Amino acid sequence: MAYPAPALAEQENSIFSQMKRKKDDVASPGSNAANAAKNAGSGVASTTESRIVNDGSIAPFITPDSAASMQAMADKYARIVADGGWPQVNRGKLKKGSKGKPVAALNQRLFIEGYLQAEATQGEFAELFTSATEDAVKRFQGNHGLKVSGVIDAPTQAALNVSAAARFATIQANLPRLAEYSKGLGSRYAVVNVPAQQIETVSDGKVYSIHNAIVGRPSRPTPVAMTPLTVIRFNPYWNAPASIVEKDILPRMMSKGPSKIMAEMNMKVFEGVGGPEIDPDSVNWRKVRVDDYHFRQEPGGTNAMATAKIEFTSPFGIYLHDTPEPHLFKTGNRFYSSGCVRVDQVAVFIDWVLRGQDGIDPARIAALAESKERLDVEIADAPELRVAYLTAWPANGGVVAFRGDVYDLDGTGFVTGQPLPVGEKLDGKRYVLKPLPRLQEDIDTDDGLGFASLFRRNDKNDVLMPGQMRKGGDSLMDVSGLKAKQEAELKRKQKEAEAKKKAEELAARKKKADELAAKKKADQLAAKKKKEEAAAAKKKADEKAKLAAKKKADEKAKAAAAKKKADEKAKLAAKKKADDKAKVAAKKPATATAQAQKKPSATATAKKAPADCKPGKDGKLPAGCPAPAAAKKPPATAKTAAAN
Repeated sequence: MAYPAPALAEQENSIFSQMKRKKDDVASPGSNAANAAKNAGSGVASTTESRIVNDGSIAPFITPDSAASMQAMADKYARIVADGGWPQVNRGKLKKGSKGKPVAALNQRLFIEGYLQAEATQGEFAELFTSATEDAVKRFQGNHGLKVSGVIDAPTQAALNVSAAARFATIQANLPRLAEYSKGLGSRYAVVNVPAQQIETVSDGKVYSIHNAIVGRPSRPTPVAMTPLTVIRFNPYWNAPASIVEKDILPRMMSKGPSKIMAEMNMKVFEGVGGPEIDPDSVNWRKVRVDDYHFRQEPGGTNAMATAKIEFTSPFGIYLHDTPEPHLFKTGNRFYSSGCVRVDQVAVFIDWVLRGQDGIDPARIAALAESKERLDVEIADAPELRVAYLTAWPANGGVVAFRGDVYDLDGTGFVTGQPLPVGEKLDGKRYVLKPLPRLQEDIDTDDGLGFASLFRRNDKNDVLMPGQMRKGGDSLMDVSGLKAKQEAELKRKQKEAEAKKKAEELAARKKKADELAAKKKADQLAAKKKKEEAAAAKKKADEKAKLAAKKKADEKAKAAAAKKKADEKAKLAAKKKADDKAKVAAKKPATATAQAQKKPSATATAKKAPADCKPGKDGKLPAGCPAPAAAKKPPATAKTAAAN
């Protein structure tokens, strides 16, 4: 991914340029050696660059949370597989402004994996290559180690058309690796990601710098290492192995003269390791045993280690180092070495490691490179190192970054150890956990490529040039097996079949789970509906009972009111009757009183009446005598009868 480097990067790059000045003088751009070296390798320009980042814009290869993040990604990609994956993107160079169905497929493809929003697949944008599509394509390209252009070229199309099932299988292969590599990282660590051919330095969770790297070729794979850095050796010696002395150095010494060749190569000869230095012209090199002599290349010039060697504890004997051929970092597919790792912009890397320890700052690093002074520095508060094999890791934005399985290890259970050459197995495995019986010379031979390529042509008997593969005899061990291409093809088919089987099993499990979930949901809905219906019926019954009770209460109240009204009416009637009676009763005594006042009482009359109240001759009673009582009238019948 191409991001603008901060101002500090320019300062460090300037320091790096100073360190390389002498090496460029040795192999000038116009020289045959330089041109031959430039033509070596993949022939493809690098899609990545070394730079200082330190802004949090890049997700590190590894973090303490990598395992959990990767598991979340595995779940996401499993769902994509179960849902049918993503569409294929048809051939054709698509770019911003392109329209049509191929663009619609591209937008849908990017949306499903998480690079585009849903709006980009809908309405007027569905078949249009918009700015959003271009940005998504750039992110996709960066996460796959491709040239970041925003245009769908052939490599981008090929990456887009890798199936979701294959991507899911790659994620699964890297889950245990990330879980292991993320242990004990600390706050400062460096990661060499072999498949990515890159190195990251990480401080407090942020990527500080990115470096292009040269790593082991498929026939000499770089092993995994998990250890702190230990020592930095400035301007180290390079000890030539006997194989290179025999094949490369002695023939030239005998052709052009020992002293001349030793001077050209900046080498010295000693009687055995640790023995005294000798005059190379004093020996008859046609009759000697090479193992009796020690050929040592001095610091500077074409030294295979160039300006620095960075060591760490590893049972497999590998280390990090500079190179006299920095132009190789500009090429793609940088699988050139025999296991060691060559670091681009090594001055920036060393400055990050030491952080000014012992006064060694960028200026001092540049001065050491210029002076060729030998200096070994034991690293204080050393950062952790992970030489890792990651073909997938979590990237920013909820997607995964992928790289090719160059050593054919995905699906083998490989996490740590020494990968075997592609096409080889031992006890049915593609890797070993302990070093194979192989000499350190194998690695030192590889380092000799740096200077060997500068003074001779390559033929079938030569040591490998960077990027080349030896036709035979380049194995870590003598084991039988299928040819690399045949086994790689077989492995590819097996992995696809396994991925397809896993995807089908996953889909079947998901289907069964979905069916169970659907049944459970249906049962829950039915139970809920039944409960709601029972509740509704109860509510209705309660309301009906409530209405009936209210009606009964109303009728009772109405009857009570009617009774009360009747009682009140009866009471009023009774009261009226009583009042009337009282009135009548009140009236009668008044009449009697009047009559009493009008007529004397019988007593009074008796008192006033004369003693003799017999009628006189005239038939009248004497005064004061009461009138005789009226004779009782006979009944009507009697009266009628008397009348008759």
